[in-house]
Amino acid sequence: MDEPSNSEIDSVIATLYAAFDNRGPRKPATAELRKVYVAGGGVIRVSASGMDSWTIEEFLLSRDAMLTDGTLVEFHEWETSSTTTVFENIASRQSHYAKAGTLHGAAYTGKGRKFIQLCRADGRWLIASVLWEDALTTQPAAQR
Repeated sequence: MDEPSNSEIDSVIATLYAAFDNRGPRKPATAELRKVYVAGGGVIRVSASGMDSWTIEEFLLSRDAMLTDGTLVEFHEWETSSTTTVFENIASRQSHYAKAGTLHGAAYTGKGRKFIQLCRADGRWLIASVLWEDALTTQPAAQR
């Protein structure tokens, strides 16, 4: 098997970040994210108040609602830097990100880290899990 280029993984990661963009006329692209996620894969958020864990389907249902019901508008997040380690058919991506939008009518910004685990199946890279933690300074801008 040929060693993959990071551009294949970069494309999967770009799909992850683009899935939650609802700026302007954009609608959440969660259907596209499902295509690059292992069925039954997980999402875990670590915060000062504890840990939240979802299957990818549970997570996407909650985010679809938040991004389409007016709770979180003009939102997007983007990768600011990353390191990817590949070992044959598994890979790990350490991703630093920033985000911005309007949450419950107030400006919302933040940053944090995601650790994304990937595996190659049938010649393509898929996300198996995402573990993330927002930086402690993440909050609505009006509260800073």
